[in-house]
Amino acid sequence: MPIYEYDCKLCGHSVEKLQKLSDPPLLDCPACHQPGLQKRISAPGFRLSGGGWYETDFKTGSKKNLSEKAAEKTASSTSAESSKSSSSTDKPSNS
Repeated sequence: MPIYEYDCKLCGHSVEKLQKLSDPPLLDCPACHQPGLQKRISAPGFRLSGGGWYETDFKTGSKKNLSEKAAEKTASSTSAESSKSSSSTDKPSNS
C-alpha cells in the first residue's frame, strides 16, 4: 500500500497516511478538523535496484540463488574470452 502525503490548505498541517489505491482521499485535517486537506504529489516510497527481486524471492532449494550463479558464470566466461583474445594477438603472423 502506498503512503500518501496531504497538506491542509487552511492551517498548513502536513500528514502522511498509508492507504489502499481504492480508498477515497482524505478531506478532514486532523489538526484543525476542517475539510481542507489536499493530496501532495511526492516521490514514491520504494526503489527498484539490484539483480531483481523476482529471481531470488519466493524460491526454495537450489533455485534460490539464481542471480549469484549467473554472475559467477558471466565472470568466468569473460575471463576465458579475455585470455583467448590475448593469446591470439601474441602469435606472430606468417605474412
